[in-house]
Amino acid sequence: MSLQARLDAFKAEFQAGKPPYNVPRSVIETMLRATAELVASGAAGHALKAGDRAPAFTLNDPDGRPVSSADLLARGPLVVSFYRGVWCPYCNMELQALQAALSEFDKLGASLVAISPQSATNSRKSVRQNALGYPILSDPHNDVAAAFGVRYALPDYLVDLYKSLKNDLPAFNGDQSWTLPMPARYVIGQDGTILYAEVNPDYTRRPEPEDMLPLIRRAVAVSH
Repeated sequence: MSLQARLDAFKAEFQAGKPPYNVPRSVIETMLRATAELVASGAAGHALKAGDRAPAFTLNDPDGRPVSSADLLARGPLVVSFYRGVWCPYCNMELQALQAALSEFDKLGASLVAISPQSATNSRKSVRQNALGYPILSDPHNDVAAAFGVRYALPDYLVDLYKSLKNDLPAFNGDQSWTLPMPARYVIGQDGTILYAEVNPDYTRRPEPEDMLPLIRRAVAVSH
């Protein structure tokens, strides 16, 4: 089953309020409103695109070790996924799909990292629960997300909803700003040029990992 098919199946169950979710319709309506407003805002249009130069970054992995994009690009292309957090089931399904494709990335000499505003403790939990063989890097205050143009602030009514659901982003992230990254996937070539960019303000929509493989193969062929 494709990643999007899995996401669609989960979304249908969740939005129908079926067990074990049992989500009230009012909660679903608020989430749908927030997504529609973010789509309508055009925020995704301001994100970096294919052909742009990717900002360099150094972020810590869950064990506190610094990971540099320059070091990763010295080895080969770099795949970056912006990850909202351990509390987001759609994001976790995406991480699992990327894990399933990890061996293909490895064969091509490409590195894979996820970037999240959440704390190292929560990233360790994400890695463990999703059985990941690649790191989730901590992006305090979503600063790297902002450099890629994918950071956004939650509207007040969505903050109120999250608080009522005990989805305490400041506690998850160690940051009081109530910001998140829009789900985004990038492939960066060894010269720092973005080869692939998919940014979707609708967090229930994610590209397939396989979509990136032709671009990575082409980038590897050109570098050799």
